[in-house]
Amino acid sequence: MTIKRLSFLFAAVLTVLVLTACSGSSSGQETAVEDSSGGDAVTDSSALSAVDFDHELDPYVPQKDHYSFYFTYKIVHPWWDAVALGMEEAQRQYLDRGIAVTYEYMAAEAASAADQEERLLAAEKGGYDVIGVDVADAEVISKALDQMVDAGYKVMTFSSSDALEGCSRIAYVGNTHNTQDGADLAEALCKKLGYKGKVAILVGSAGAPCHEDRAFGAETAIMAYGDMEIVAKEYDNDSVDTAYELTMQILKDNPDLDGIVCCNMSNPVGAARAVTETGSDVVIVGMDHDKEALHYLKNGVIYCLGVQDCFSIGFDTIQVAVKIADGNQPGELFPEKTDETTTIIYQEDAALMLELLYGDAS
Repeated sequence: MTIKRLSFLFAAVLTVLVLTACSGSSSGQETAVEDSSGGDAVTDSSALSAVDFDHELDPYVPQKDHYSFYFTYKIVHPWWDAVALGMEEAQRQYLDRGIAVTYEYMAAEAASAADQEERLLAAEKGGYDVIGVDVADAEVISKALDQMVDAGYKVMTFSSSDALEGCSRIAYVGNTHNTQDGADLAEALCKKLGYKGKVAILVGSAGAPCHEDRAFGAETAIMAYGDMEIVAKEYDNDSVDTAYELTMQILKDNPDLDGIVCCNMSNPVGAARAVTETGSDVVIVGMDHDKEALHYLKNGVIYCLGVQDCFSIGFDTIQVAVKIADGNQPGELFPEKTDETTTIIYQEDAALMLELLYGDAS
């Protein structure tokens, strides 16, 4: 059984019933389309396509009737709760086939590579079939994973952050296009600002591949325009409160700030709180599906959000872990990297997304 019980499981079950239009797994990205009237970008059923809750296990026949996994991720946070919902659904479907899948699902209260290393060392003694990691720091954790594989442990990565290229981990399930996500968000911001203005970037956790890659993508996109300027780049450690404090300081230091690119799920909320409190008209773009962030999107405080399909990440992680446990390597049964989607959603998508993900019709 899972360690973490999820407060919004009922909302997810409701979503399964509602999202009958969504079926099958997809990869890559869903992007916005241009409004033919010349206005802001609009999306093509983005709220309905952003998260796919309709999954069935593939025909692979597991070799055992019980599997035990260990998964550790960056930080205790609602984003990974959503990943866990997909894990629970795969677990349920395996149980329907007479196969018990048990797993630990643990993380630190604050992002820490040292903490993650300690958890991995402890997991080595747990007799798990597979150990899965959402990498907190690519340089530090990739070395640890190489050592674990050399020692005979079956190791995979999952969620939002893979190990360094060349790491001997067996496979990765999650977002393979974080750099492009950052570029897409920055491009949406630049377009909204008429390709000129001063912009700040809130990154997240130093060394976290997904946060660093999105920031890199955003910086690259912004620097392509001569009239755009990056005036601040700050790390908030995936903390709403820290993001709020940093944004307040950035606004104070840059009263003519035009936009903020937010590279994780926490910082759009912190930035939006600061912008609302100060009455600023700064344009915010950011990541993911935090409930408060979706309300800010609905109210026009946040311009757009890049929503990752966490449910699919969780579901596919369990399927791949079972195959790895049976001794399979990437190939016909599963790829080395299972790519999950990111969908850019806008204000007109917010109400439906809130209802689908949280049962919030307000």
